Amino acid sequence: MRRYQGNRGVDPEMLGLGYGFLGVLGFSLTLPATRAAVTDLDPAIVGLGRAVVAALLAVIVLWATHQPLPNRKHWGSLLIVAAGVILGFPLLSAWAMQQLPAAHGAVVLGLMPLATAIAATFRAGERPSLSFWIASIAGSTTVILFAVISGAGQIQGADVALLGAGVAAAVAYAEGGRLARFLGGWQVICWALVLAAPLLILLVAIALWQHGLVASPTAWLGFGYVSIVSQFLAFFAWYQGLAMGGVARVGQIQLLQPFLTIFASALLLGEAIAPITIGAAAVVVTTVALGKKAAIQRRLL
Repeated sequence: MRRYQGNRGVDPEMLGLGYGFLGVLGFSLTLPATRAAVTDLDPAIVGLGRAVVAALLAVIVLWATHQPLPNRKHWGSLLIVAAGVILGFPLLSAWAMQQLPAAHGAVVLGLMPLATAIAATFRAGERPSLSFWIASIAGSTTVILFAVISGAGQIQGADVALLGAGVAAAVAYAEGGRLARFLGGWQVICWALVLAAPLLILLVAIALWQHGLVASPTAWLGFGYVSIVSQFLAFFAWYQGLAMGGVARVGQIQLLQPFLTIFASALLLGEAIAPITIGAAAVVVTTVALGKKAAIQRRLL
């Protein structure tokens, strides 16, 4: 199995957390960008079309770097990754964002780190300690309470789709993090995109025939972001981080994603940041730090 060795004196887990943060930073604008895209474009075009664009980029990268085909035993895991983060999460979240404010996604984002840790115990051979579970549950609860108090957490019909999107992504994160130990972080998402491409092209072609491609510049900007960053580049860092630092531990970085989205909105759009946001973010950072110190046993699969 490929093992990632950092520079001497550098903690691989710290490097993994760093890569994980870069991935989450890229993911942090996914829901707002999706929300902008589905104002004019059909959710199927946004949710699946983004992967068609990313698959084209993946083919170029794999060809340019002369990557060999993955071992046959890894194709099943690639199918799980494709089903979760290329089909499930993008399609379900795009449909939900057509009906809900982007801030409502904080409810799902608050549960995804915990769901990722649970998936890691089944698929990545990790056994987090009790102190880790306490920190994870505390962080997830903080984010959910923040969403409810701020008005983003009112239960609506599309919550089922958001919950399904979060579970699909969590399973794919655990499977991809495990697989990245063998293939490398960026190779996982690239091969998963290539594997899913034939089905994606067919489904997107049907959606285009039914709904067309007329959209505003803002919608196209949102679509471009989720295609190039959310579906492609951010996964390079994310899966590398999961492989190096462990799926459960690095997965907790997702707790910061709602707050990164809010802070980015303040920086880019001039939106005000409420004191409760700063307080909740401080609590979440604390739980992530506690989770970093908690013991996690990792089996080599």
